[in-house]
Amino acid sequence: MASSPPYDFDTPVDRRGTWCTQWDYVEDRFGVPDLLPFTISDMDFETAPEILTALRGRLDHGVLGYSRWRQDDFLSAITHWYATRHATEVDPGSVVYAPSVVYQISQLLHLWSRPGDGVVAHTPMYDAFPRTVAANGRRLRECPLDDWAEFERLLALPDTSVLLLCSPHNPTGRVWSGAELDRMARLCERYGVAVVSDEIHSDLSYAPHVHRPWARHGGEGRWAVLGSASKSFNIPALTGSWGIIGDASSREAYLRRLKDADGLSSPAVLSLVGHIAAYRRGAPWLDALRGYLAGNLALVADRLGAAFPHLGWEPPQAGYLAWIDLRSLGVDDDALQRALVEVEKVAVMPGSAYGSPGFVRLNVGCPRSKAEAGVDALVRAARRVAPGAR
Repeated sequence: MASSPPYDFDTPVDRRGTWCTQWDYVEDRFGVPDLLPFTISDMDFETAPEILTALRGRLDHGVLGYSRWRQDDFLSAITHWYATRHATEVDPGSVVYAPSVVYQISQLLHLWSRPGDGVVAHTPMYDAFPRTVAANGRRLRECPLDDWAEFERLLALPDTSVLLLCSPHNPTGRVWSGAELDRMARLCERYGVAVVSDEIHSDLSYAPHVHRPWARHGGEGRWAVLGSASKSFNIPALTGSWGIIGDASSREAYLRRLKDADGLSSPAVLSLVGHIAAYRRGAPWLDALRGYLAGNLALVADRLGAAFPHLGWEPPQAGYLAWIDLRSLGVDDDALQRALVEVEKVAVMPGSAYGSPGFVRLNVGCPRSKAEAGVDALVRAARRVAPGAR
């Protein structure tokens, strides 16, 4: 289903030659240039025209000096979005800024844990989580997505300090229910575990699934919600993110690190402009985008269902990343990647990058024609190398 004017998601935009990670640097990960990429989680669409108009207006002013994020336009845009989009009231005084969500994770690990402490996270896992935990000298404790007994066992270990939650979950697109989040909150409170909730995909859930911010569940404990307009409005190159830190002492400690230790008191002003425009005027574009992405994911489900009915693949509850379980086909990861890269000339992320061999992660944040090419290439490659696909 094509989008209605004024938003056009069907027309391809040539991103080559723009220093684009997904298109220009695909060889770095796959060893071959000029592949059709379905990899890193940004989208091939122009961002919302409302954001582009705001950015042009700021550039037309002509002065790009030092700026401040601690001002009402930025803070009230975030609290307005949370109130109108997620039915959650947020104290603007609890909001902080950061150059990225991963930066915030790193800083909060320093504040809420000690070197050698355990950090619990669900598997499969966004690939930046293990790297960040290890780089900060903490120990990752992996918990299967629906194993509540293991989840409690890991939280109960005396040196477990932090739950690193991905909500909605990347790469599976799982939207946690209110009951599940309440259960996590009770267990974290019982064992004195702080919660860092990465909610960067929160604006991209599909009905009937509803994202529930951790801010509703955290209570008086140590917790933080981390977010950005970068995923939902496709502006990661502007950098910038925001956080909500529940308790005042942790918030002030974080801000001291941001300003004094890391010298980041002046934000990227275009990031502020982009976020304000997104959260004040971008809702119609986002709604149109979500409808278009749902159509792409339905296309993937139809093509996979026609080729491999026994897979029973269904679209994710959130996001534009199709997490596809190919294990029942007897797929060999290396053989599949060779077929995709060498024969089909496409780049698709292997599940092993997220700790789950036998899966693939197909990014369909792109025009329908590209999504179609990607899933069809995957079907052909699987038929070529997997015994159960023939």
